[in-house]
Amino acid sequence: MTASETRRAPEAFRLDEPGEAEIEEEVWEELDPEETDADRAVSTIIEPKKNGIRWGRLIVASAGALLSLAVGIAIDDLIRSLFTRADWLGWVGLVCLGLFLLALGAIIGREILGLARLKAIARLRLTADAAYEENDPDKARKVVKELIHQYADRADTAQGRRQLKEHLGAVMDGSDLIRLAERDLVATLDQRAKQAISSASQRVSVVTAVSPRALIDVAYVLIACLGLIRRVAAIYGGRPGVIGLMRLTGAVVSHLAVTGTIAIGDTLLQQVVGQGLAARLSARLGEGVVNGLMTARIGLSALDVCRPVPFVAQPRPRLKDLAGDLISFSASRQEVVATSPRNARRVNE
Repeated sequence: MTASETRRAPEAFRLDEPGEAEIEEEVWEELDPEETDADRAVSTIIEPKKNGIRWGRLIVASAGALLSLAVGIAIDDLIRSLFTRADWLGWVGLVCLGLFLLALGAIIGREILGLARLKAIARLRLTADAAYEENDPDKARKVVKELIHQYADRADTAQGRRQLKEHLGAVMDGSDLIRLAERDLVATLDQRAKQAISSASQRVSVVTAVSPRALIDVAYVLIACLGLIRRVAAIYGGRPGVIGLMRLTGAVVSHLAVTGTIAIGDTLLQQVVGQGLAARLSARLGEGVVNGLMTARIGLSALDVCRPVPFVAQPRPRLKDLAGDLISFSASRQEVVATSPRNARRVNE
């Protein structure tokens, strides 16, 4: 047999075509939000942007003042007229007014406390970043002491607080103190936050896959994302009120805008799921997967913003770790959705 007879037949090769596993890994990396510029998003919680005179806020404040005066005059006239009719009616009106003012004061106090907690966590995060970057032991000790005080009433952090107190006087390196605080104390909270994000993304995926109307999808995803942001903040000690939640949501959106927004088309979904499974998924289940991934990404951004220390000792959670089983989870529900009389026709479209 000659050398020419042993040669292989000519074949065409694509050198720039990666394998399926490489494609899937690249797609997950593209969807995964980074911790880039998290400090900038955190700083918006402490000091919102000020670009000159805010005419919109001035209009709202003046209109609110006029409305308050009008309501006050109306209440005064009402109480006077009640006393004119009968003394006991006037006293009943005064008692109702007192209860109303008491409840209003409690709500305002709760909002102020919520904002104060958010600002305390944000300042703690910025101080921890500076302590780690500068290797400043004084700032690091301040961070550790504030963390111990912040979670003093949390039973799930008792062991971590005890270990930190033991290391506080022995470790002299600022960066090592931040690493120990993250490993011994914050890692426990990370597990709870990741479980909350994974559960929320699965719920959103299932509900949006079986809901009969797009308006229900939008409303549920919005409510679920706001609830997830609030839940993640509560895990790390934020517990925001309505105003605090609005400011925290703005910081999360700002962080998403810096790291890149999620955009998944049919081709990208096929790359993540695989050609065979993507062909069997219905359009509604595909939308459920996309909504679940979007919810998980918002949760990861909320984790970056609400976390009191940066990721230095612990690996940062990835979208694949939290929502990697979301596609198989949604695929397992396909048969349930298809057998539903209400959605059988919509699923098979």
